[in-house]
Parts: sequence; structure tokens; C-alpha cells
Amino acid sequence: MELHQIRAFVTVARLGHLTKAAQVLCLTQPAVTAQVKALESSLGVALFERSSGRMSLTREGEALLPKAESVLSASGQLQGAARQMQGQVSGQIELGVPGEQPGFLRLGELSSAVQRDLPLVELHIRTHALGSMLDRLRGGALTAALVIASHPPRDLHWQSLRSVRYRVVVPTRLCAQMQRGGWKTLAALPWMDGPLDSPSHLMLRQLFEQQGLAPNIALRTEDTAALDTLVASGAGCALLREELALPGAERGEWMVWGHAQVDAQLFFCTAIESVSDPLVVALTSVVVSNWA
Repeated sequence: MELHQIRAFVTVARLGHLTKAAQVLCLTQPAVTAQVKALESSLGVALFERSSGRMSLTREGEALLPKAESVLSASGQLQGAARQMQGQVSGQIELGVPGEQPGFLRLGELSSAVQRDLPLVELHIRTHALGSMLDRLRGGALTAALVIASHPPRDLHWQSLRSVRYRVVVPTRLCAQMQRGGWKTLAALPWMDGPLDSPSHLMLRQLFEQQGLAPNIALRTEDTAALDTLVASGAGCALLREELALPGAERGEWMVWGHAQVDAQLFFCTAIESVSDPLVVALTSVVVSNWA
């Protein structure tokens, strides 16, 4: 029984899919399958039921998953204790972030604080869509992540850094159509959206589903940090953070429609089993101070 086999088992169990687990573990799908089968052979029990690409835990797998997670947690604590014995915290941090403006996420300040307080730590910042980011965090490919969501992510340790409010903005060229229009008129206007598992898409869908409607998506972009520029150019409507939406409306760049809003939070998230790792503890302290 090897630690990498246990990690493969836990990752597949959390994601329920071999392909996603392979992506998170940076392995091929046959390699992940081989590791799971080797662990099953070593334990003498079947851990998964396989059907149509999905991996569902057997009764034995459900019983053994918490123990496997404890083994990974203990491994992380062992590595952390060794780092402490060596003195200063060192290592590499893989930080996942959403497609947002760096200033809003305070990435410059965070990078400076890491250089100052954790001089032996190398910080890597990776931009991912929400679903992919959470999968990578649960699978161990990311050390931590900044997540924008309406609710805290499940199965992760999280801290709320700030609240975020989004407002509906309409380009000036379309304002005349909304003078007497309601939700149906708004939904029929051209809309800009992010990837299907991005925060902007999930919040936009939530906003219109409450009205029994779906927006007319005219443009889908991965660069959601540039939505304000696209609205100002007249490309379509969008959800923008209130601190961008209101000043832009005052400058005449667009119109903020009614009192429609979506409330979310910016979370700092880590895997539960890595919470006590000194590297994660040190990063958490820097992030919280950065947002104090």
C-alpha cells in the first residue's frame, strides 16, 4: 500500500470521475486506474462501482474513505513538522484565483506580503474556472484558492474575506429599450457571460431563474475581468461588481438597471487535510492580514 495509491483513491472518491481525477493528479487515466486497482488488491476489497465513466463508492469504500483521508492528513502533518524542524517555512504555493481583476483580489499586495513574510516560499498564481479550481483544490493540485460564490464550497476549509454585490448593467445604446421594460425585456437583450462553471455564469443563471427566465447570451468570454470594458463598448449587458457598476453609471458609461442584485462572498479556501500544514498556516495568516 503506497501513499500515492491512497491519494488516488481519495481524489477519485471526491470527484466521482476518473478523467477529472487524472487531470487533478497530473496523471493519465490508466495510471489512476492502476493505482486504485493496486490499492483494492492490497486491501482485498472493492472500493468503487464503475458505470459509464462514473465511479461510485461501494459500501466498503464509503467506510474506508474517512480513514484514507486521515492518512493523507497525517502525512501532511508529518511533512509540516519536518519543515518546522528545518526552521523557516519553505516550499511552493499553488494559489488558484478566479478570472477577476488583480486589484480586486489584492494579488499585488499578497505577493509582496509573501515575499516579505515568507522569503523561502515560491508563490505560483493559477487562474481557473470555479469548478476546475475546486476539483484541483480537493485533489491536492492547488495549495489554496480565492473563490467567489454565493455559498461556502463544500468539503473544504474556508474563511470569508469580504462580501461582494453584483448589479445589472446595460450599455447606453440599449437604455432606450429598458425605459419601460421589465425582466422579460431585460432577458431578451444581448448578454455577456463567463464559462459555464464560472462565478459570473452561476450568478447570472441564479438571477434569471428566480424570474422563471433565461438571459439571451450573445457573448461568452473566459476573460470575465474585462466585462466592464465590453459593456462600455456596447457589446451587451452583464453583471458587474457594485463598486464598478455605480461609478461607471455616474460617468455615463452604462446604466445600472433597477435594484436587481446578487450577493456573494470572496472565500479563502484550503483542503481540510492540509489545514495544519505550516505552509498553509503561514499562507492563511498572510492572506487574512492582507484582507484585514
